[in-house]
Amino acid sequence: MSLRVLVPWQRLVDELTIPGIEPILWHINDDPNNAPTADVLVTERPSNPELRSRVSRIKGLKHVQLLSIEYEWVLEHLPERVSLTNSKGAVDDATAEHCLALVLASVHRLPQIGQQQRERQWTRTWTGSLHGSKVVLLGAGGVGSEIRSRLLPFKPAELTTFARTERVHEQGYPIYSLDRLWAFLPAADVVIVALPHTGETEQLIDAKFLSAMKDGSLLVNVGRGPIVDTDALLPELQSGRLHAALDVTDPEPLPANHALWSAPNCITTPHMAGDTAQFISLVSELAVDQVIAFAHGEELTNRIIN
Repeated sequence: MSLRVLVPWQRLVDELTIPGIEPILWHINDDPNNAPTADVLVTERPSNPELRSRVSRIKGLKHVQLLSIEYEWVLEHLPERVSLTNSKGAVDDATAEHCLALVLASVHRLPQIGQQQRERQWTRTWTGSLHGSKVVLLGAGGVGSEIRSRLLPFKPAELTTFARTERVHEQGYPIYSLDRLWAFLPAADVVIVALPHTGETEQLIDAKFLSAMKDGSLLVNVGRGPIVDTDALLPELQSGRLHAALDVTDPEPLPANHALWSAPNCITTPHMAGDTAQFISLVSELAVDQVIAFAHGEELTNRIIN
């Protein structure tokens, strides 16, 4: 009997049309009907949070392979005894690249320069620079490590990494525990968030944290929206004291009338850091490998729930 696998893209249907596997095209966002009976679900994170519960209604489900690192959204909808894996490693480069784009665009005031271009104003503008700046990086996982490697060629004066567990990275640089960042935060020019969303990191970037950041500094979030207290961030942006670049927000999706859209000194992108053609290739290759391994009873990588 074939393993029935729900996949969101025709590419995956084509690559999984092999003996012993029956791929079925079904997208959690777009398909108007509930999913048919299946053993495995390969899925993106639904753009509409109300669609997340569709996972819980798939009859016969045994395993879920996520096409992202983020997995928190699916936990409350995952039926008992259903295993879960994610795409750790496939999205790291794309997210780090997007993070660097956000940092450079913010530091070099590209939104302001873009507005001057549209108004046909030839006005030289003095900007900041990563060269010589002090950077605090929160997160030392795959994404955090890739962000760090991309920042180093820009010659920051300091690049200090923090995570839940203090240790020495395999490349030899120190990783400090989060409770030690207060000694570095007031001097930081750029603070980058690349942490997972946990009970410990929920609204870690609160009013106290933001008030400790120096005037004119930049907050970048490519981790999870709820790590930043949006209500605390807004007055800091509206006063002009801080700058921000956010690929993730709380709430998300950001409502059309939300104040973040028009907040000064803020770049907001719609949770798109991983949305590249290269990312699609990498997560597709990983998904195919995972499904074939599952069909053969082999060990899976990136296990979240066994």
